[in-house]
Amino acid sequence: MSESIDKQLVPIVKLALNNEAFRDEVITGKKCQVVLMTIQPGEEIGSEVHEGHDQILIFVEGNGQAVLSGQVREVGTNDLVFVHAGVEHNFINTGSKPLKLYTVYAPPEHAAGTRHEDKAEADEAEHEH
Repeated sequence: MSESIDKQLVPIVKLALNNEAFRDEVITGKKCQVVLMTIQPGEEIGSEVHEGHDQILIFVEGNGQAVLSGQVREVGTNDLVFVHAGVEHNFINTGSKPLKLYTVYAPPEHAAGTRHEDKAEADEAEHEH
């Protein structure tokens, strides 16, 4: 995150609405992590499974689809999706404007300070590890 903020009290919805990066880590603790995400129209996070991580996604702007274990559900502003560890999931922006959200991983999924400007940069980082 480019701006300096108090890491214990965060205006998370404001940060999420202003975020333009595909992925931007906000806070990483010992047991969980908060990350901002922006999915551009027509893009998706990509199908994945976190074997040892629960993930909570809170949508603050836009429309899309949540695909959980092959079941498709519509998601939009103010929706929360809980992805249990081991569940295959994907999130797709089906709207005409960016799909903005913040997500909580427990335990942390990404290194503190992780920022990917776009999906291509995120995919490249995934292949490096």
